[in-house]
Amino acid sequence: MLQRGPYFHTIAALLAVVALSSCGIRLPDSPAPTYGAGVVPAKHDADQTPDVLVWLIADELHTGMVFEYDWLLESGFVPPAGFGRPKYVTLSWGNRTAYMEKGLHSPGKFLAAMFTRSPSVMELIPANWNVVEVCPHQRIWRKLVPRGRGKDLANFLNDCSDRGSDGRPIVCGTSSWGGGVLLESRHVYFLPRVCNIWTVQVIEALGGEMHPWFAITANGLIRQAKKPPNDFEQIWWGGGLAPDR
Repeated sequence: MLQRGPYFHTIAALLAVVALSSCGIRLPDSPAPTYGAGVVPAKHDADQTPDVLVWLIADELHTGMVFEYDWLLESGFVPPAGFGRPKYVTLSWGNRTAYMEKGLHSPGKFLAAMFTRSPSVMELIPANWNVVEVCPHQRIWRKLVPRGRGKDLANFLNDCSDRGSDGRPIVCGTSSWGGGVLLESRHVYFLPRVCNIWTVQVIEALGGEMHPWFAITANGLIRQAKKPPNDFEQIWWGGGLAPDR
């Protein structure tokens, strides 16, 4: 049975949710979209396709995105120094303690992550295999987006990170898997501004239409991602997870 102290902490934490939600569910101060707004797009080689594939990945709670790394670079994404030149990168965002310690392993850490303004990170993981081979235990969706959408995507990703004196994102740790890095984020994490809200804003940067309050959970986000005009197509159902028909 819970002692009296934890009850009071829980009540205080729940009250904090009400107060914190007024801070805004979205990551704030994101760059304004430029696609279709009269901004001259970056020039591309004649042999490049007009559209590129992007992937949405999800386990039962969390979501992330996978992109062709060369497309991000040509669109203006600024990587950390010495990151290399992989074929793909997997990105996600969330509470710094959860990423650095591969989970929230005590009630105190969970409450701090959910109900206080806690530090966050953006995870950047390199990959050179097919996306399904890299993430076999994840559910995976994909869609084609115009190549020119990369500028808005790169602007959003760049804006998520704190930068050092060299103008590059600050690396604060190693990724939870895959030999990547954790980038210090300039935003704070709290409920309801959880990892899936970052994914909402990525999809919006790609031209999607999302409602963040209905995308706090992974399944809520996925329900929207599958519908027009977002139209993500499921290509993999993940290890041990039932098909999402």
